[in-house]
Amino acid sequence: MRKTDVPAREQLVQRASELVPLLKKHAAWSEENRRIHEESIEALADAGIFRMRAPARYGGYESDTRTLVDVAAELGRGDGSTAWVASVYWIPGWMTCMFPDQVQDEVFSTPDVRVCGTLSPSAMAIQTDGGVVVNGKWGFISGALHSHWQEIIAILIGGEGEPMPVVALVPTSDLQIIDDWYTSGFKGTGSVSTVATDVFVPQERVLPISAVLQGQSASPQSAASAIYRSPLLPVASASSVGCVVGMANAAKEAFFARLPERKITYTGYDKQAKAPLTHLQVADAVMKIDEAEFHAHRLAAMVDTKGVENAPWTIEERVRARADLGAVCRLGKEAVDILASASGGSSIYSDQPIQRIARDINAVTMHALMHPDTNAELYGRILCGLEPDSLYI
Repeated sequence: MRKTDVPAREQLVQRASELVPLLKKHAAWSEENRRIHEESIEALADAGIFRMRAPARYGGYESDTRTLVDVAAELGRGDGSTAWVASVYWIPGWMTCMFPDQVQDEVFSTPDVRVCGTLSPSAMAIQTDGGVVVNGKWGFISGALHSHWQEIIAILIGGEGEPMPVVALVPTSDLQIIDDWYTSGFKGTGSVSTVATDVFVPQERVLPISAVLQGQSASPQSAASAIYRSPLLPVASASSVGCVVGMANAAKEAFFARLPERKITYTGYDKQAKAPLTHLQVADAVMKIDEAEFHAHRLAAMVDTKGVENAPWTIEERVRARADLGAVCRLGKEAVDILASASGGSSIYSDQPIQRIARDINAVTMHALMHPDTNAELYGRILCGLEPDSLYI
């Protein structure tokens, strides 16, 4: 077992902030090559970013979700794709801690281990002696190219009872990577597809997805820690929002960096900063970013408080977690759209970061679990007294 001194939130946020220039430097390369730059991965590892959700007994930090939000927000100022991949690693990494201790011993034996994953059950698993055999394909696997393990979801058949979805851990080396990540946004995330062909998974590395959704750990040691005692979807929501806040702040910084030298072409304004329209635009955008930060921090506070108190979650609280996630995405995108629109025609050149930020934040808000409309509808449904129409709460 490895143990280490656990950095305070302020230290981790400072480390992330110090990475911003490097991430900005490699952002264009990552977009062109459709993957995170190796130097960025190494820098994240050196800063301890990949240890934040790992158990302390393996040298991890067991960081709370407020720390995740603030760290991801700093990383997102440098590059949205890198911040997203870091956030994605935190979620399957947390899910790994739902598995028995002997499985965790194997996974976390790799220093700064990176686990990618999905929640889509797009594969089949057949029960066999000692485990299951998996066949199938998963898409949108962010961080797969730099991962050691993948958390997969499959429909289990052939055992007792009805078919059911299960979650399993598979070494990434056991999977085929399909290089199909050609997109308009989040190009740098390298969110390729992976394929399993007759992959055997030992039984101890297979769990019912219902247990993981409920945050029911098969590890007594994990269950004793506050960060592993909440349902998956609130945890995943709180792990994701900081990236969006970071991209919105990156757009704000990019806009104000160019503002002093810009005029408004074909008007009488020799300085864009003098125009009342600009005043309205920046006030609106910055207020939306402030509101996004409120929802991100409210979500993190709920997850962290309930974890510490080991308190049960109501359906409304679980759905509100997704509503806060959706609100951050909506407000962040609206802020970036305003700032991008106010940046003028010269901002569409590829050397201007705001055009990439606008495409990246558009991509993240189209994610099935982060779409603002989907999350708002689900929350409104519960507020109207109806049952949720999704297992992913």
